[in-house]
Parts: sequence; C-alpha cells; structure tokens
Amino acid sequence: MWMYLGLLAALFLGLHNLCKKHAVQGNEVFPVLLGTISSGFLLLVPFYMASHFFKEEMVNIDFYITDIPWKTHGFILIKSAIMAASWVLAYQALKHLPITIVTPIRSAGPFFTFIGAITIYQEKPNLYQWIGFFLIILSVMLYSKIGKKEGINFKRNKWIFAIIGATFLGASSGLYDKFLIQTVHLNPQTLQFWFCWYTVLILLVILSITWFPHAEKRKAFKWRWSIPLVGILLQIADYFYFKALQDPDALIMLLSAIKRSQIIIAVVLGGIIFKEQNKRKKLVPLAGIMAGVFLILYS
Repeated sequence: MWMYLGLLAALFLGLHNLCKKHAVQGNEVFPVLLGTISSGFLLLVPFYMASHFFKEEMVNIDFYITDIPWKTHGFILIKSAIMAASWVLAYQALKHLPITIVTPIRSAGPFFTFIGAITIYQEKPNLYQWIGFFLIILSVMLYSKIGKKEGINFKRNKWIFAIIGATFLGASSGLYDKFLIQTVHLNPQTLQFWFCWYTVLILLVILSITWFPHAEKRKAFKWRWSIPLVGILLQIADYFYFKALQDPDALIMLLSAIKRSQIIIAVVLGGIIFKEQNKRKKLVPLAGIMAGVFLILYS
C-alpha cells in the first residue's frame, strides 16, 4: 500500500513543480516561497481548529492534529530549517534554469537518500536496487551534457550548485522524515501543520532582511494564481508521502525513488508548456531515470 501512496505523492509533486515554475518565472523568489508555504499553512488551519473543538470527529476521519511536547517542536523546527534552506536554493535555481534541467538534477535525491538509508537505517538493497540507483545517476549526468547545449555550463553555473545543494538538503530532510514519523510517532497532519508554521516564521525573518526593506523588490513582485496552488499541491503530496512512511515496512530509499516518477510530468508537460529546448533529447535520460525507478519497484 505504501508504494501506491508514494505514486500519489509523485503525481501531486509533478503538478506542484509545474505550478512552481510558473510562479517564479520573472518573479521575486522569496515572497513567492512565503506565499506558497503560507497557503499550505492556511489550508491546515481549519483542521487544527477542528481538532480542538471536534476532537472525536477529527480522530474518526484521521485528520486529528495532536498536542506535542516542546522537545518534539524542536525536532520539527530542525526539519523546517533544513527545508527552508533547500527551498531557497531550489527556487532561485528554478528561476534561472529550465525546468527540464532542474527536475532531473533533483531526481538524484534518491541517491543521497539511498546512502543515508544504508548507513543510518541499515536498509539493505538488492542487485536490482543497485542497478536502478546507478541508472538514475548516469541519466542525470547525461542531462548535464544536454544542458550545455542550452548555454548552461554545469561546472561554472552557480545555479547548478544551488540546485545540487537543494537536492542534498531535501534528501537529508527525507531521511529525517522517517525518524519523525516512525520514531517520534508524529501523524502526517500534525507534522505538516507545525512544519509549515515554523517555516513561515523562518521565511519572515529572511524576507525582513532581503525583501521587505527594498521598495524596488516589493514592486517587482507579481501575484499569480499559481502561488497558492503550489502550497496546496505540496501539502496534498506530503500527506500521501507521510502516510506511506507510517507503514513500518516502508523503505525510505525506495519511497524516495518512487517519488521521482514526478519527472514525467515535469519534463513532458513542462517542456511543452514552457517551450523549453531539446525536449526530445531529454527523453533519453528520462527513459534511463524511469528504468531505474522501475527496477526499484520491480525489486
């Protein structure tokens, strides 16, 4: 069952990435990020309020947001800091790079998760899983060659390093999620609500330094319908992902790889909608990534 939940998470993540590209194109990145996270938080506020006034009903429909001790708040704050840094880097890279380059690089996230799953959680891969992960990495390397044809030098472009950093931090957060769900025993909606709350606070601090004091930046910001939609789609995707992690049999390294199937939406639909270059050539490494994901599922 957890694999199907992972595929649902991948579907909504793919749609989330398309809306995110639309939201940041030619726009100020930090207020867009704050708007998306705030939208996701506002989506969860009614569940938090209902959990206080209609506890039994919320428990029955499995959307009850539980009370947690301060120590657990600290754990969630750490996750918020990790993901805030990852998103700041990712949004800046997405603003300056084609979505058909950014998304495949982020698909290397399962490799970092794979290493962490072996060393931290002692998850044991088999031969098919080894082959699948190396297929993903080799396919991402092929994307780098295609990216050079679009004037993107992977060794000198700072936005490439930004998206690699964002990918590493995102993978670290994925490993941490397993700890929060299976060891701390947080339910998905409780983790999502407090994670959004602390992330909004962190972003407000960042914007108070980098955006609010600058009138020209405030004027450059453009509100778009895709901004709240990004936050809503992300919360839906995270809910399915965290529900999958609640299964004690779920392997984080496989779940992380399954989520990468979002790349189909990003590369195919994204290439058409945003009219990016070399779409056909990008289908070759795309096939390699999907073959790697298939081998992991098959194993």
